[in-house]
Amino acid sequence: MALWAQMTPQLQFLPTQILNELYPDTFPLDVRHYLASWIEEQRWENFDVDNMEQEPQARRLLDQMVRLLQEVAQHNPNVVERVKLQHISRNLVCTTNIPNPHDFCWTVRDILRKERHLLTQVVATNGTPQPAREDGKTDVDNLVLKVLEIQNCRQTLHQLQEDLNWEKQEMESIQGQNELDPQNSDQVTRQNRIQQLEYNYSVCAKKRMQLLQEAVCALELCQASLILRIKSWRWEQHRATIGVQFDDNLGPLQTWCEQLLGVNSNLRQELMLVKRDHGVVEQFHTLQESLAHVLQTLIKNSLVVDKQPPQVIKTQSKFSTTVRYLLGEKMAPGKPVLLKAQIITEAQARQGVVPNENVGELINSTAILEHNTASKNTCATFRNMSIRKIKRADRKGSESVTEEKFALLFTTELTITGCESPYSIQAISLPVVVIVHGSQEINAMATIIWDCAFSEPDRVPFIVPERVPWKQMCEALSSKFMSEVQTQRCLDRYNFHFLAQKIFDQPDITEDFSNMPVSWAQFNKEVLPGRTFTFWQWFEGVMDLTKKCLRDYWSEGLIFGFIGKQHLHVILQNKPNGTFLLRFSDSEIGGITIAYVGPSDNGGRKIQNIQPFTKKDLDSAGLGDRIRDINCITHVYPDLPKNEVFKKFFTVPSPPNPDGYLPFKLTTVTSKIYLQVLIKKP
Repeated sequence: MALWAQMTPQLQFLPTQILNELYPDTFPLDVRHYLASWIEEQRWENFDVDNMEQEPQARRLLDQMVRLLQEVAQHNPNVVERVKLQHISRNLVCTTNIPNPHDFCWTVRDILRKERHLLTQVVATNGTPQPAREDGKTDVDNLVLKVLEIQNCRQTLHQLQEDLNWEKQEMESIQGQNELDPQNSDQVTRQNRIQQLEYNYSVCAKKRMQLLQEAVCALELCQASLILRIKSWRWEQHRATIGVQFDDNLGPLQTWCEQLLGVNSNLRQELMLVKRDHGVVEQFHTLQESLAHVLQTLIKNSLVVDKQPPQVIKTQSKFSTTVRYLLGEKMAPGKPVLLKAQIITEAQARQGVVPNENVGELINSTAILEHNTASKNTCATFRNMSIRKIKRADRKGSESVTEEKFALLFTTELTITGCESPYSIQAISLPVVVIVHGSQEINAMATIIWDCAFSEPDRVPFIVPERVPWKQMCEALSSKFMSEVQTQRCLDRYNFHFLAQKIFDQPDITEDFSNMPVSWAQFNKEVLPGRTFTFWQWFEGVMDLTKKCLRDYWSEGLIFGFIGKQHLHVILQNKPNGTFLLRFSDSEIGGITIAYVGPSDNGGRKIQNIQPFTKKDLDSAGLGDRIRDINCITHVYPDLPKNEVFKKFFTVPSPPNPDGYLPFKLTTVTSKIYLQVLIKKP
């Protein structure tokens, strides 16, 4: 029920539209609420979108869900809620009669995924991410005020105790006198005053404990928000691999950690003073254990990988990474803290403990946590790390070495000022793929891209779905393309449609592909029909060409890009001769071609494609110059004169060399490329 407990406070901030999308009519919010524990105990992630062999298991889960909901309805004392739940359970019974109850389980799985995604952000009422209430500033301020209130209460108790001691001493000095003596009025007055002081002391002591309990509870909640924000930072860092915007500034989180450590220290001190003043009172051990647990959690979650290692690492090659400790300023002085790195497998990462078996040999695998007084950062930087050798796991079926994921595990032991015992802490890097040859890099990066784009927050390392909806793939491809090319122009719906036709091998289909599942095999295991390369290998080639040779052309919208030949004929068929557009080659990795309208042999018009230009071609003569040289193209689609649009990309002929050599340039024609010598007469 942990997920629902975190989700419930955020519901009030979600717009109605998001709530309706998150909890559809087939799975109402009431079901999620009343069956929260049971729902989160089931293995919804095991359901695959097209594995119909799981249908009996899916039906059993649905039947069990209906029975549980009926029991909840039967025992609900609220008649309105009881009727409502009975109505929902009847609808679910109807749902279980559909031919494929497996779809329902897939829906539940997606709802839980969306909840986890929403919890990586604090959502404001307008649906936009809110920066965690200025990274917990409001909550921490309230905690500090609560601690001050406890300290004031303690000081008040101290003053009351001193007044009480004084009154009792004065009372003892006049005791023994005759009660009939007129001075007895002073004795009665002092006795009343002592009783009043004792009452005030008792009330203040109770308030002191109540404030301590409230402060510890508030600290737990505030720290839970901090831990969630640290996890969110790690998740955003992971998503940055495909170009998702990421603020890597850890300063606010470090301040938050330090403030909570200070609050924890103050509360532990106040609790010990309670023991001094009143002995071991009720709730003392509970509060002591809570503060110790919160402290341990904070110390262990404050180690983060600030600068990740490359996610594709070639053996025998140097790389660097930086690990930062957010409580570095609070470490006890003395012996240097040594951080050790080791490479671990996916299976070892799931165990969550430091493995005994080494699966790889790391060079330069230790670094000292050093504090920089200027930046106030405490970091261990591994500058010249290298993987000398790696031990591979047994692979299943057609699994390639470029699909095997590892990680770097960083461990150390340190002591925090004010704490008696040292703490063993660790942090794990993002998944990495280890290769032995540069030719494996593109396939290895495909593994990383799939992992980054489609993994879930707080997953079991490093589980990732085998299939995802095409619309998710579109988001990932566009984000990665923009990031890699360094452009603000994203892929549009025409590009996405062509890419879908290509990856699904359905060039004649015009329907919406958004919800069609695309598999890892289609992405980078199976070669495209009639080709020798996979979809990712082809797409990566386009990105590389655009980044190195065509960024400005793409950014200014001069390249249509991803378009199929059928769509090409539709938009060019009624255009005059000489109209052209630029599209990425469908048949060659890393090529761009010019499609244009030209005369046919029978006097009509036909659409022709010029042989693709590769990076090698464009290095010798830029795209602008090639477009200028080809006389049969005059207007770029839809009807813009090429000499105006591409003028800024034309190069000026070189002047004669002072050494007497004649300059030359490459000129492009549609039949061949030849050298034209330019001779400038004196």
